[in-house]
Amino acid sequence: MNQRAFVFSDWLSARAAHIQHVLDSEMPRADVVPTRLHEAMRYAVLGGGKRVRAALVYAAGLGCANCRFEQDLDLPLARALDCAAVAVELIHAYSLVHDDLPCMDDDVLRRGQPTVHVQFDEPTAMLAGDALQPLAFDFLAQMPIAPERIVQALQALAQAAGSLGMAGGQAIDLASVGVNLSQDALQHMHRLKTGALLSVSVMLGGLAVGTSALQQQALMRYADAMGLAFQVVDDVLDVTADTSTLGKTAGKDAAANKPTYVTLLGLAPAQALAKELHREAINAIAPLGESGRYLHGLADFIVLRDH
Repeated sequence: MNQRAFVFSDWLSARAAHIQHVLDSEMPRADVVPTRLHEAMRYAVLGGGKRVRAALVYAAGLGCANCRFEQDLDLPLARALDCAAVAVELIHAYSLVHDDLPCMDDDVLRRGQPTVHVQFDEPTAMLAGDALQPLAFDFLAQMPIAPERIVQALQALAQAAGSLGMAGGQAIDLASVGVNLSQDALQHMHRLKTGALLSVSVMLGGLAVGTSALQQQALMRYADAMGLAFQVVDDVLDVTADTSTLGKTAGKDAAANKPTYVTLLGLAPAQALAKELHREAINAIAPLGESGRYLHGLADFIVLRDH
């Protein structure tokens, strides 16, 4: 890949293929005891997906390392980014497995395939999610970077996944069915439930390669805007896209009487909010210059996607 041939969609596809290969190679094999558990873990993780969180890790890392291409990274930094990307994908996969359980969202379709508890059974799905979570931290601990940055990364991901992050957001979501939330309350819920893991993906990319104070501030502003934009677009697509396009059950939030940006604001205002958040994100990474092109491309992809 050279400068003249650079196309963001090609880069994104290459990153998705790369992290798929890393995950496939480094997760426990399905023939290792307990085989059914490992088979379910691999089913949950390797069944596709856009790999946006992993891409955010790589994009932030390249932006802060001032590298135009992955080939410009030395091997330890490239490995550190791989470990961070694996970690966020494993946490994301575990959260989906648990969210789809009958005691949560009770969904039967994920990424166009039967959900883990449907393909296997509920106890196996629960254990698969339980096992994926610590595996994520195992990979973060393997990053070949300064120990103090590893500790920062471990803490950042733990906070993003915990009660003040993703798990807390899910708890608020479950408690909000049929409740008329204000826009501030809805934003708070989604900054935790969806935005926290997206945001920490960006920050882990920076931690993996090291950041200046200016770069860290740019990443934080970008992450905050895009973490929220992703959920706004999800809410819009839940109304405007069909099940076959989404790869999951369309219209399920409305059917479950869950508050969304569309039900609160209306479709057009929700779409306008996504565009405003997109502008905030692009402005935030201006200090990164040309090195921020990957993050710029991901902002476009997240807001303009159709599934």
